[in-house]
Amino acid sequence: MGGNSLGMDSKEARLFAFRGPLAVDQPRSQHALKPLSLSKDPLAAAKEKEGAPEDAAKKEGAPEDAGADALLGPLCSPSGMAIRGILPSTWAGRQDTTALRTALGEDTAGTTHPEGAGPPGPPPALPEPKGAISSPRSGCREQETQQRSGEDDGRDGSASVVWEAMPGMLFQEDKQTKLHPLSLSWVLGYNSSLAVHSLMDREDRVLLYVSSHTVVIHDVLGNKQYHLQGHTNAISCLCVSEDRRWVATADQGPDALIIVWDSFSGIPVRTIFESHPEDGVSAIAVSQDAKYLATMSAATVQRVCVWNWTSPTEKPICSTELRPEFGYQDYVIFNPQNPYEFVSNSKTQVIFYLWGNAGLQYSAPLLNSQTFNSVVGHFSQSVFHFNNSQALTGTSAGKLVVWDTVSPHTPSKELQVKPHSMKATKLVPMQKDSLTVLMVFESCIVTGDVKGEVKFYNGELQLLTCYSHSKVGPIRSISFSKTPPDPLGASPACSTSCTSSSQPFVARNFILSTSDATVLHVATDRTNFEKVMEEAKKAVNAIACHPRQALIAVGSHCGLLKVWDYQQTKYLVSRIFTEAGIQCLSYDTEGYFLAAGFTDGSIYILDAISLQSSCKEFKFSRGPVTHISFSHDLEYLATADENYSVTVYKRVLQNGSRCWEHLAGLRSHYKPIRSILFGVQLDSNKPRLLSLGEDRQLVEYDLNSSSKDHLVVLHRDQVEQVAVPLCLAWYPQLSTESFILTANNCYKMKLYNTTTKMCRKTLLGPTYGSPLEKIQILPTTDTMDPQKRYLAYITKDKVGLQILPVDGNPHKSSAFICHPDGVSDLASSYDGRYVFTAGGQDCTVMKWEVNLNALDAAASLGGKDLIPFYNLLDGGREGEFFRELEDYFYYAQLRSHGIDTLETRQVSTHIPLEEIPSVMRAMGFYPSEEEIEEMINEVKFSKYVDTGEEVTKINLGDFIKLYINHRPVFGLSMKKIQRAFQVLGYDNENGDKVIDRGDLLLLLQCRGEHMTEDELARCLTTLLGKHPGGGGSEPDTYDPSGAAALTEEEIPEEITAEIFAADILGLPIAEPEKKNRRKES
Repeated sequence: MGGNSLGMDSKEARLFAFRGPLAVDQPRSQHALKPLSLSKDPLAAAKEKEGAPEDAAKKEGAPEDAGADALLGPLCSPSGMAIRGILPSTWAGRQDTTALRTALGEDTAGTTHPEGAGPPGPPPALPEPKGAISSPRSGCREQETQQRSGEDDGRDGSASVVWEAMPGMLFQEDKQTKLHPLSLSWVLGYNSSLAVHSLMDREDRVLLYVSSHTVVIHDVLGNKQYHLQGHTNAISCLCVSEDRRWVATADQGPDALIIVWDSFSGIPVRTIFESHPEDGVSAIAVSQDAKYLATMSAATVQRVCVWNWTSPTEKPICSTELRPEFGYQDYVIFNPQNPYEFVSNSKTQVIFYLWGNAGLQYSAPLLNSQTFNSVVGHFSQSVFHFNNSQALTGTSAGKLVVWDTVSPHTPSKELQVKPHSMKATKLVPMQKDSLTVLMVFESCIVTGDVKGEVKFYNGELQLLTCYSHSKVGPIRSISFSKTPPDPLGASPACSTSCTSSSQPFVARNFILSTSDATVLHVATDRTNFEKVMEEAKKAVNAIACHPRQALIAVGSHCGLLKVWDYQQTKYLVSRIFTEAGIQCLSYDTEGYFLAAGFTDGSIYILDAISLQSSCKEFKFSRGPVTHISFSHDLEYLATADENYSVTVYKRVLQNGSRCWEHLAGLRSHYKPIRSILFGVQLDSNKPRLLSLGEDRQLVEYDLNSSSKDHLVVLHRDQVEQVAVPLCLAWYPQLSTESFILTANNCYKMKLYNTTTKMCRKTLLGPTYGSPLEKIQILPTTDTMDPQKRYLAYITKDKVGLQILPVDGNPHKSSAFICHPDGVSDLASSYDGRYVFTAGGQDCTVMKWEVNLNALDAAASLGGKDLIPFYNLLDGGREGEFFRELEDYFYYAQLRSHGIDTLETRQVSTHIPLEEIPSVMRAMGFYPSEEEIEEMINEVKFSKYVDTGEEVTKINLGDFIKLYINHRPVFGLSMKKIQRAFQVLGYDNENGDKVIDRGDLLLLLQCRGEHMTEDELARCLTTLLGKHPGGGGSEPDTYDPSGAAALTEEEIPEEITAEIFAADILGLPIAEPEKKNRRKES
């Protein structure tokens, strides 16, 4: 029946391009750019446009292994237009890719394996992209320049964005119109467990790092950010090509993706779906020629795959599974001299791979403490030596494992280095401290350790130089500048040669990232360590915006409190608390004080500018402080803690100065407190204080009557019957009546009268995968219409906006993925222009720019009046469900006039309010008695405040809105019934959860909404089809005689969930449940 369908989950609710659900389901739609589809050969298409033959690439003398740079020419649309509107998924079918594959040096005979029996020699020179400043590769530049000049002429100046892209172009002033209600504007913090890469150095210092599910390209000196958004899960690994142009990212979780980005233009040039559908990707690497990717799955049984990402195929070239005893492989790297060879390692096992026509082969050589009679430690990272067949692995014992082939190589077409021939030949002690980073750069082997030291060695592992600083923590990654330093400016301390030549050793500048979330720039010519970023190294759960200035305070569990100017995006002041972590923050309404609640139950009241304590620390909470808030008049401060207690502090006058003191505390809830809220009394300017808990209690406190150590409760109201309330806010004064707004875990928003606490309206809230966790009314400015108000909210992993007044229209809300691993806090700027979200464990804070015009446009596109609500019915306005609803509605009119009357009927468009429950149940929605009362009161008193009169009837349009807003979002599912039987039932001799027949009848009469014996008998006889009334149209006079015998005859002694649903309630159930029911019977 229609009432059991999932209203907001229907396809009809996602028809409009600017709506939030589309952005949630397809987060890449936040950009004007989409991942490119290479399903048709773009090179061949470009040649057709120019009139060139299909095999033009071969005639032009394209190199056999052109690598990823060969894409720069092909990525041009068939029509010669820019790439933005043409390439993404607009070419139908799988077209011939001969020209592209020829340009990339692939076998065009139909196989995906490389040519020849084994890996070729060193790859040929790769072409440099047009406009590139520098590239480590070299080749026939003159011929390539002439070739591309000819192609440019054929394009009539409409070149591809990727083709024309140059380093630094992301930060050119190109302000695009924001098309979405929320646009990511800035990110504070990053994932310190992943590497930080240096894209540009010297005059333009550009870094690339990961923040949650977003790749951030950060121009440090220019104070700008560009965000690569496309992942729906937190990014788990990334790699960057040798020329810093191609960036590959991957994630873990549902619908995991691998995306290859062009860092010059910010365009995603390739997306691989379902690469590792089990659990996503744990590690990724790109070959030296940027043509191949190697990925490790995150599953228990890990799968290793090799991908040619420039090929349109969705399948890997080759793959294999690893045995679980090898440990969790979380690091992988290619051999720079041979793209057909790579190595991976876990903490306990190093594995060598070789792939070719024979597929993917691997070997896992044994190494333990007995091999060299020495402690090995846990493996960290592995690399291939730059001038021989050896490989190296760093360990936590400060040693390097040297791997070598058992037999020397023999030049032939066969595999030159067989993976099973690798063996640990040496265990070289390098230092006492654990090695965390191991890499090869140019002709040096570079290590980083837990003490923050970076050491350079030559090929024989002789120390060349060391860079260290006392304040550098354990090193997580090292990334060298693309630009070599001036040899004349080299430091005399770094003059040792790392090669056989007499040239002095000159290291390039590099970027260090540490595991304690610090990024430093090291200038090797001056041995200068410059701190670039210092972010929170533990969970960020607390943010608060200043009420008068463009300031945001950010607190983390590591005790770091920082204040940022979010308009200028610069850090202002900070303070570190060493005793405990910061759990919540709040400014007072004037911006004088900043209150902080801590994980040890203490609170600090700080000066909002200097962050110095304005009074002594308070510690009256027995658990972590979860909420903190000031009253509007700055007379009170209230906190809530994990011990379900509310504590109030009061500002008093002592010795001629105002100071804070503890007033009282009360354990006013028996489940977690979700919100505390100060307000203003309607008849005075005195503050009100309310708290809302998961125990469904809304508690109001009498602050005037409270005294030292005695907090008085004024009212205690139960606001929900079944659902759990999750958040609370004062509803804006959009009508004569004043309301309190709540949202619950059933995706409903409710309005309660601020005085009587009566539920005045129940409304369908945003349904984006999880309920609303926190809500906040956006502040208004003088230029805004006072009757146009908006609500910001967060769910488990999304941030969104809602147009007020709330009426259940799904097109009036929009949501975007912000922190896939969970949002911990929400704040809005004083002028409502920005919304901020804290990501908890991902240690990031995101700044979102608000565009209310886009939200209003989305609501307009959704239709006016009843159109959005029709679309939420099964089949819409023209569907069978709507026609059935009309029939029931008009049948209710007949019933209200009397079915058998002979008098002339008055045709009406309304039904009496008493008929609402009958029509609701006829449509498959079975409300409780309390829900029925709320529905009737909602309509009855809808105009009472304005007119003083009660409404006694309802029309079809209003009934549809009432039905949409009150019906369960997910309907009645078999899982809910089974869950109830798990709680109430017991295991019978067959191991099934059952409820005894007598116990069930007793529960129905004594628990929940009590049923009398006559009511229960009437319901059961009706459900079992034995109603003595014979099915007449008029309400029957019921005779309960025989009900007991009928119950014993029709209902078995032991009732399972399947029997209850199918045989008693008469609901259709799925096939597996039917089979279980047959076995039981």
